[in-house]
Amino acid sequence: MADTNIASGATYAPTAKAEKVVEPGEFNFAAAFLDHGHIYGQVNGLRDAGGTLKWVYDPDPAKVTAFLEKNPEAQVADSYFQLLEDPAIQLVAAAAVPSERAGVGFQALEAGKDYFTDKSPFTTLEQLATARTKVAETGRRYMVYFSERLHNEGAMKAGALIANGAVGRVLQVVNLAPHRLSKGIRPDWFFQKEKYGGIITDIGSHQFEQFLSYTGAKDATVNFARVANFNNPDTPGLEDFGEASLTADNGASFYCRMDWFTPDGSPVWGDGRTFVVGTEGSIEVRKYMDLARKALDSVVFLVNGEKEQEFQCQGNTGFPFFGELILDCLNRTENAMTQEHAFKAAELSMKAQLLAETQ
Repeated sequence: MADTNIASGATYAPTAKAEKVVEPGEFNFAAAFLDHGHIYGQVNGLRDAGGTLKWVYDPDPAKVTAFLEKNPEAQVADSYFQLLEDPAIQLVAAAAVPSERAGVGFQALEAGKDYFTDKSPFTTLEQLATARTKVAETGRRYMVYFSERLHNEGAMKAGALIANGAVGRVLQVVNLAPHRLSKGIRPDWFFQKEKYGGIITDIGSHQFEQFLSYTGAKDATVNFARVANFNNPDTPGLEDFGEASLTADNGASFYCRMDWFTPDGSPVWGDGRTFVVGTEGSIEVRKYMDLARKALDSVVFLVNGEKEQEFQCQGNTGFPFFGELILDCLNRTENAMTQEHAFKAAELSMKAQLLAETQ
């Protein structure tokens, strides 16, 4: 397994050997609006599963040049509309400025393409409401790159164990999501709240998606949410800390903390952890490192009524979501992720953000 830069979440882009679910040219996709480095992970995942990258577009030639260094097979489009008009393109992958992701996606849907956006997929509930309408009208998918589960082998292993009943019924999920700020390499929009949507809308959407996935919940109530700028007075639009508590419609509880305080001594961009308590056992996921022992690493610890186990996931579990997504686009199924699941994770994160801002 290779990664561009494990020290920076802005450029971290996993790749892995994967089962190719299609032959070359059978599933063609384009990359557009390269504002966040997550686009490289999105492209890697689709290509690892057999997808064919045909086009790239960004209004900034420098971003296109950098992209072509890693993805030389892509043709450069003169405009976003050029790639949308290509009947061979089945899906558009994009990582635009968060406040602009919905508009980019609506154009893709209207052009008959499925859309695969970086998280967060929206910055306002109004955008989400329009997306629900557009999806219903076009029959196209508005999928989201929730990479902290979909592109993390420990997180995927935990989901498989839970689905197989390893911990019984899930009672609580706790997610700790520290991130490295890397302030000097961040674009201006990163510090403008109206553009990134707030820390819970942004990073929190990852965490809420994991909560829904592990508990099997369809909805939840936000009990508590808080945001703050503790240590960055020079960028007042940045929220560097956030936390939230939720209760799911099936009774499961959730707490998450997200922040921009990964210390410089850490070799990875964030020591993300997930803790799952069930009626029959518990799980800890050390998602990106085993502190003071190994980095990059992805480890799952399980204890239940049978025994305790450690699963070394790095390079062993893989990322099945991307192949499932390709097949869903081709077959119009919903095996990788349901549309409602993706939308609900975003909805809850934005509701929590609004609660934090009004308390």
